[in-house]
Amino acid sequence: MSVWLACSGAAAQQNDIPLQRDIYLDVERNAACRTARIHTGLKPVIQSRADLTGVMGFRADSTRRYYWLTEVLFRRHLLQVRPKGVRLHADLMLDLQIGQDFRDNTRFADTTRFYQNTRGFWVAGDLGPRFSFQTAFFENQALYPQYLWNWTREVGVVPGQGRVKPFNGRAYDYAWAMGHVSWTPRRWLNVQLGQGRHQVGHGYRSMLLSDASPTYPFLKLSHLGWQDRLQYSTIYAQLNMLKRLPTGESSESLFLWKRATFTHLSLDLGRVTVGLFEASIFKRIDSAGVRPFNALVLNPVIGVNTLVNGFDGDHKQVLGLDLRVKLTDKLYVYGQGVTDRPGRYGWQAGFRWFNLFGLDMHLQAEYNSAQPFLYMQRDALTAHTHTQQPLAHPYGANFDEAVVILDHRIRGKVLLQAKLNLATYRTNGPDSLGANYGNDLLLPDAPVEVVEGPVVRQLTYLDLNASYLINQMSNMRFTIGYWMRDLSPAPDQQNTGYLYAAFRMALFNRYYDF
Repeated sequence: MSVWLACSGAAAQQNDIPLQRDIYLDVERNAACRTARIHTGLKPVIQSRADLTGVMGFRADSTRRYYWLTEVLFRRHLLQVRPKGVRLHADLMLDLQIGQDFRDNTRFADTTRFYQNTRGFWVAGDLGPRFSFQTAFFENQALYPQYLWNWTREVGVVPGQGRVKPFNGRAYDYAWAMGHVSWTPRRWLNVQLGQGRHQVGHGYRSMLLSDASPTYPFLKLSHLGWQDRLQYSTIYAQLNMLKRLPTGESSESLFLWKRATFTHLSLDLGRVTVGLFEASIFKRIDSAGVRPFNALVLNPVIGVNTLVNGFDGDHKQVLGLDLRVKLTDKLYVYGQGVTDRPGRYGWQAGFRWFNLFGLDMHLQAEYNSAQPFLYMQRDALTAHTHTQQPLAHPYGANFDEAVVILDHRIRGKVLLQAKLNLATYRTNGPDSLGANYGNDLLLPDAPVEVVEGPVVRQLTYLDLNASYLINQMSNMRFTIGYWMRDLSPAPDQQNTGYLYAAFRMALFNRYYDF
């Protein structure tokens, strides 16, 4: 414990480590050490509670740069202010991508060349050892391959990001923002207020709460105790659905919103870390209008809301368990279980292995499964969803999925990644049939069977990419890559072979592998 504090104490403050997989590669590797007491079962992790040794943005860089421009390009933030007791930095953020789909031969494909044009900024700072803040904003225009374009058009949101409006024909325009203030009045207590998203568990996916949905406003209280073996966190969030409230004839009335309370207990028992999770989503509005305030919204005690509300009430309750067992300092297995009523469950099992063959090479593999109707609710607006998307696994329910990811870094600069998803969906089929086989969380929790039965589809998704890290402070890198999406049976426009090149600074994850 004292070792990692010594390693990271000089830089560790109260900001979250940006929730981006490349950045968390070393965070997770450091936490895998059998003697480490680092709670990574709830992300993002606060800097002061992580081992930042070797983590992107905190690595020592002794390279000599002779000019201000080369310093900015390769080693430091665009703007840095560091008077005594204060650390501020700011960066302009870009994600410029161009690519071509070599598999889309449909008549709809008026173009097979696609792009992403993102401009933004990131500002963060520490005002003394107890108070930190950060904010980031991204303005995007994008023209996506057809399967992604169709999905975005139907839902109205780019997966995990923002609500769209049409731009320049088939392109979309949308924004994405996050930010928070973080205050640690005592070492054992942290309070955050902001806009963001969270992930529970140690997997690539989460069956409980994931960062695959858009950001939401939140208040988070986190307690660290019992010699750092226990972390107890409560998140109060406001979620919404893209359905306008019936308030007059205005086309711009507010979206229907709902309150949520997420509670997570992480207990470090040495090699074993056990997590308990409860999600409570409260129905706030019905045909009679806004309901009276429910005091259970504020309840921070895990399990109480489920005992009071039950599984069949007006409010949605999801219970979960996550587990990590460290087999060596470089290898652990993990898993999750989730339920929202007796007899209905989902699960995850996987392993993560760091430094294969003594190289900077890392392997992760996992299996995810969810039964039909998991996460759903009689009133679909109160389901385990936010902005029309699942709060847990992006596939919703009624699926099985295997994921394998291999990361290999060379000299700390070149990153080679290969990811393979193999999945089976059981979908409702065309909307005209009106079927409900429990995979679409936007439908009520009520089975509707039709003669045709569910449509079973097999997904193969392969992502290969190579990138060169230019500046670790903003995760600036140049990337070339290839996606291959094969969905069967499905129309041709659901399949993609997309080759792209990108110059990007990445602070968050994007999930297009569905």
